Amino acid sequence: MRCSTSRPTDRPTDPAEIRLRLEQQARAEGFSALGICAPDANPQLPKRLAAFLAEGRHGQMGWMAERAHWRASPASLWPEARSVVMLAELYTPEHDPMAAARHKDRGAVSVYAHGKDYHDLVKKRLKRLGGWLVGLTGCEIKVFVDTAPVMEKPLAQAAGLGWQGKHTNLLSRELGSWFFLGAIFTTLELPKDAAERSHCGSCRACLDACPTGAFPAPYQLDARRCISYLTIEHKGPVDPELRPMLGNRIYGCDDCLAACPWNKFARAATELRYHGPHGAPALAELAQLDDAGFRERFSGSPIKRIGRDRMVRNVLYAIGNSGLAHLRPLAEALADDPDPAVADAARWACERLP
Repeated sequence: MRCSTSRPTDRPTDPAEIRLRLEQQARAEGFSALGICAPDANPQLPKRLAAFLAEGRHGQMGWMAERAHWRASPASLWPEARSVVMLAELYTPEHDPMAAARHKDRGAVSVYAHGKDYHDLVKKRLKRLGGWLVGLTGCEIKVFVDTAPVMEKPLAQAAGLGWQGKHTNLLSRELGSWFFLGAIFTTLELPKDAAERSHCGSCRACLDACPTGAFPAPYQLDARRCISYLTIEHKGPVDPELRPMLGNRIYGCDDCLAACPWNKFARAATELRYHGPHGAPALAELAQLDDAGFRERFSGSPIKRIGRDRMVRNVLYAIGNSGLAHLRPLAEALADDPDPAVADAARWACERLP
């Protein structure tokens, strides 16, 4: 993005002043925190990413390997960038995030997907903030929200926003763990923050909370066992060994986030559109969705990206784990579904229900 709304003679030149005004504008846009690092601030990133990929822990997410050179080196993604502005936006839940897991006739949906798609909301704010910065300084920018080969969490730690906990998600002593990340790459040379260090200590709450044992060691994740990966990214049938561990989680999983003691410091979210109607939908309703019904129900939600077949597959695993006999007819009706993974999940559910 390159444009200007002010005359060159009006533009500030002091990097500290620009940063201060940027922080003020970011708060006005609704962001909860801001930190700045250099694009090459994490020299360990290439080694860590290579080890993750070599172990096959990315599962079916082939796109991680295809553009690994950019993920491992943010500086190579846009060589002209001199600073990376990392921003956090809260989506802290207003309720117990584990409540839905206790209702076996309903599906548990990750908190971030209860309302509107964060990609749309955060990116609009980033573009407005970036446009403001361009107008103020005449710089060039690029904005990213989880849709490009940018590893936001390591950059956010390098920018001092928080640290990657033992569950590999970002934590903050001021924000807890319920926040989205966005990045603005800019050609401006801005004052940088000190990287944050881990404050997990001897705590194992997140590791012990994982239903599938997706953490081979602290600070390591094997996506192939992660419920968020299995319900969102994984195509085809899920390993039968893991299906009972899914419980009624039909889109994502918050167990490791919810277990973190740092959440006692979490602040409330200000964007009400993150709090929507998709938190604990009835399994009986979802099992009967066709493609058109699915798209209508989840329009504007991040859930829409997985499509009807994967959602119904997940719902059938939840039905099979429910122990509720009155849901069996719904599974029986899908035993010959055109999608092989749905049909397989339906037969599996029927075998488990009374």
